[in-house]
Amino acid sequence: MIYVENKDLVIPGQVLADDEYYSGRGTFKENGKVCSSLMGLVSLRNKKIRVIPLKSKYVPKKGDVVIGKINDVRFSMWDVDINSPYSGILPAFEVFGREKKELNKVYDVGDVLFLRVVDVDEIKKAKLGLKGRGMGKFKGGIIVDIAPTKVPRLIGKKGSMINMIKDKTNCKIVVGQNGLVWVKGDEDMEQLTKDVIHLIEAEAHTSGLTNKIKNKLYLAIDGEIPPEEVPEEEEEFVLEKPKLQNFKEELEQEEKEAEEEKQEEKEDKPGDDEEEKEDKPNIAEVIEELKRKNKKDNTFSYGESSMNSFILNNKK
Repeated sequence: MIYVENKDLVIPGQVLADDEYYSGRGTFKENGKVCSSLMGLVSLRNKKIRVIPLKSKYVPKKGDVVIGKINDVRFSMWDVDINSPYSGILPAFEVFGREKKELNKVYDVGDVLFLRVVDVDEIKKAKLGLKGRGMGKFKGGIIVDIAPTKVPRLIGKKGSMINMIKDKTNCKIVVGQNGLVWVKGDEDMEQLTKDVIHLIEAEAHTSGLTNKIKNKLYLAIDGEIPPEEVPEEEEEFVLEKPKLQNFKEELEQEEKEAEEEKQEEKEDKPGDDEEEKEDKPNIAEVIEELKRKNKKDNTFSYGESSMNSFILNNKK
């Protein structure tokens, strides 16, 4: 049995479900019950239950794209703040290769970069790189900080939410998986985008959020809410009930017709016995005919024809 619904807000120690459910991230089992280990939102998938924290720090993972700020310039690397309890470093060879340059003339303290996590060691220190489309230093713009767990809601399904904000505000927006978002555009549009991003973070668990954000953008920019899109009415399609067919009767009828056709063909053709009678010569009749012919002609040769041979061979 389950005691909560998907996207419910729960607190640490709250009982979520009985033992028939599997314990996922943010939960623990005690006395046959699945309980929440933190404050967050319930996420249900089949029989697995987990709790997504409302606020959490980013834990680096190989392959992630992040936004970081240069904290320090060392001899052969940059120390980068990636909005995480774990440190990030950008080695010089990831930027220059084997070429030697003064690091602070390329990136200095305070610069904001778009980077990729190349590797993560056993203590979660992230090695960063710049290989990839759009990687490098940001120029201008503002940084908006949100909970990393809310990043997927900001992006939306197939980028629907973030693209809607970009199109309406004409701002350039880059989202890091570490919860930092870079926004660049007109000053008033940057502020509007920041407000919208924080609204999405605060109400990520609510339904109808996309329409709410759409209305806020249109009201702030156009001064009016767009009319609701009414889907075109589709012609009602009624599936006809299939007609039942008596296949047994049809099969019997087919067999009957086939039998009648066979009988007709038999009547039209002479039987096997009749054919044999027609083909087989009557020996007695042939002998009598030859006797009459012999008396008339007084000639009878036993070797002149195949018929004579046939008669001699059969006459006894």
